[in-house]
Amino acid sequence: MSQEPLTIALVGNPNSGKTTLFNALTGRNEHVGNYPGVTVEEKYGQADSGGQRIRIADLPGTYSMTAYTQEEIITRNFLLDHKADVVIHVIDCSNLERSLYLTTQLLLIGLPVVLAFNMFDRAEAHGWRIDIAKLSNLLGVPIVPTVASKGKGQDELLAKAVAAANDPAASLARQAIPRYGDDLEQEIEKLAALAGRLNLPGVGHPRWLAIKLLESDAETIGRLQAEADGQALAQVMKSADDARKRVAAMYRDSAEIVLADRRYGFVSGACQEAVKHTVESRHVLSDYIDSVATNRYLGLPIFAFMMYLVFQVTFWLGNPVADLLDKGKEMLAMWVRTLGPEGSIWISLLADGVIEGVGAVLVFVPLIALLFLAIALLESTGYMARAAFVVDNLMHRVGLHGKSFIPMLIGFGCTVPAIMATRTLESRRDRLATMLVLPLISCGARLPVYALILAAFFPRRVVLNLLGLSMTNQALLLFLIYLIGVAMALLAVRLLRKTLFAGEAGSFVMELPPYRLPTVRALLRHIWVPTWMFVQKAGTVILAAVVIMWTLKTWPQLPPDQTRQFEAQRAQIHSENLPADELSQRLQEVNIQEHHDQLLHSAIGRVGSFIAPVLKPCGFDWKISTALMGALAAKEMFIGQMGVIYAVHERPGQQAVSLRQALVHDYTQLQGFCIMLFILIASPCMATLAATWRESGSIKWPAFQWSYLTILAWLVTTAVFQVGRLLGG
Repeated sequence: MSQEPLTIALVGNPNSGKTTLFNALTGRNEHVGNYPGVTVEEKYGQADSGGQRIRIADLPGTYSMTAYTQEEIITRNFLLDHKADVVIHVIDCSNLERSLYLTTQLLLIGLPVVLAFNMFDRAEAHGWRIDIAKLSNLLGVPIVPTVASKGKGQDELLAKAVAAANDPAASLARQAIPRYGDDLEQEIEKLAALAGRLNLPGVGHPRWLAIKLLESDAETIGRLQAEADGQALAQVMKSADDARKRVAAMYRDSAEIVLADRRYGFVSGACQEAVKHTVESRHVLSDYIDSVATNRYLGLPIFAFMMYLVFQVTFWLGNPVADLLDKGKEMLAMWVRTLGPEGSIWISLLADGVIEGVGAVLVFVPLIALLFLAIALLESTGYMARAAFVVDNLMHRVGLHGKSFIPMLIGFGCTVPAIMATRTLESRRDRLATMLVLPLISCGARLPVYALILAAFFPRRVVLNLLGLSMTNQALLLFLIYLIGVAMALLAVRLLRKTLFAGEAGSFVMELPPYRLPTVRALLRHIWVPTWMFVQKAGTVILAAVVIMWTLKTWPQLPPDQTRQFEAQRAQIHSENLPADELSQRLQEVNIQEHHDQLLHSAIGRVGSFIAPVLKPCGFDWKISTALMGALAAKEMFIGQMGVIYAVHERPGQQAVSLRQALVHDYTQLQGFCIMLFILIASPCMATLAATWRESGSIKWPAFQWSYLTILAWLVTTAVFQVGRLLGG
């Protein structure tokens, strides 16, 4: 038998059956006395498990690690001073959420924790079904059902406690530390960094200190004042005071209340997934709303309606602003073109490259901001967590957690912030798998391309016969494209989780915070930060891409002899003294031909002609191939590239009509559908690749993302085109 005994601390709420369990474990072989300097009784007992001597301390009952009474102070200090090797938290299963609230605090103290689900028979008698294995996985701690009054489960409990104490590093690594949301986590991280510099292990590790300082915990502040250097402590206390003010201004509640709400959300999320019934009175209203919002029959329709409202309001309010910005962009570009001589390289770079290219991205900023506002509203009120919960079962089937659906939802607006939103996923495998398939979710940049193709090839009330499918209007076909993207994303995730990221699906607590009204300040912050990051990241990447694409389109220029021929043709037309309308038309014809020849002669035209044979099985010629090169920078640039190819930008106010007519003249419905399909699946834009590189930390993942999506697009589009052609599409 080992000579060095392990010390186990029994912790629990009053009346949780802790003392009964203590008596069962020690066989009433206890030592009773008083804690030094106080009248509170201390109890120690002896036990053994598998040859390991054990010393068990029955600590005074407590509801939380926020110390108010003498008993609570003793319990907390005993644990913070690491006088135990492992903590057994005794939980009354009839008050599960209230008991697990203490668990969320015990997970922060730096000791292995084992949960004893006491009075388990009473919970079962009341019809509650607790999935012990699932809840244990979610919380990252061993859970042992016990009935202390009948001596059931005590041997297994001691064995689990001894195993946890003998490998504390592994036990602590498994424990699920509650997260408090991005805003609070930023404050906690800042305070933890300052607290860590104090180097006072006797008062708790930095994250514990940061949270207790946010809560204005008097006991923690007293300990710090007794042991910390005055100047360093003053800086920490000043930062804590500022953090509390920021939290109070953002949430209209004290930090202590907000943190408590998030802990209850953590617990509620775990219980929603693993427990049939819970009874926390604080969440009665939330539970009542959840009975409707997460109902197995009503949950998905409600979610679909909420998403309809999100996109409807986003486009209803955003489109007029986007149109104004688009007109402003065109006016600015036209004004810049008047600043220099016609044909000036630098004027062309500024007007046709920077303003037109970057402006095409910035035009979408109002839509992006409104989408973030809608998402922030749903998230701040607590509904977004319910939406993830509603689709949780579906996501589990493809190997992901329900939280992965939130980045996918954001991806309907823009893939870049969607990739950044994968930070909310705790598992790196889930983060990588999710970000690699996010480009399959149709973002807002694809919508203009879809709109152009639908208007050109699929007018309303025209029946589409494609691969045996009959569709009657544009809306249904647009819905089909979006649905194809979602379905392919789920299939791709399933494949990735079976191959590159094989392993069990991540198990996380899906926090279900109580519903609350968001503050204006919090909403503005959730809009400003990601929108500005979008402008910075996408804008800079797009700017670089635009310059590259403009350069490839501009050089090499036509040979001097060919340029002189076009100049001679224009001079000849001017010398004929034609009427103004005829003069304009004749000059335009020459300009169109010159643009066409220049494009074929340029680097991008040559590349388009070079890759055309590769894309021919998809139903694409050199013109579409060239335009798809532009879509590498941003999907919406496909339209601009096609406009350049057909030189229709020379006809002010007629570009959309002329381009649609040109497309219908040269291509079939089937080819139009294949364009949409290829745009949906193929290579992500450069901003997406840059975001994947940044979030994954390695260039190999954006390279893989670009490669597999491009190959997949070629395979799917080729299959659809070839089969459709055989069927007469």
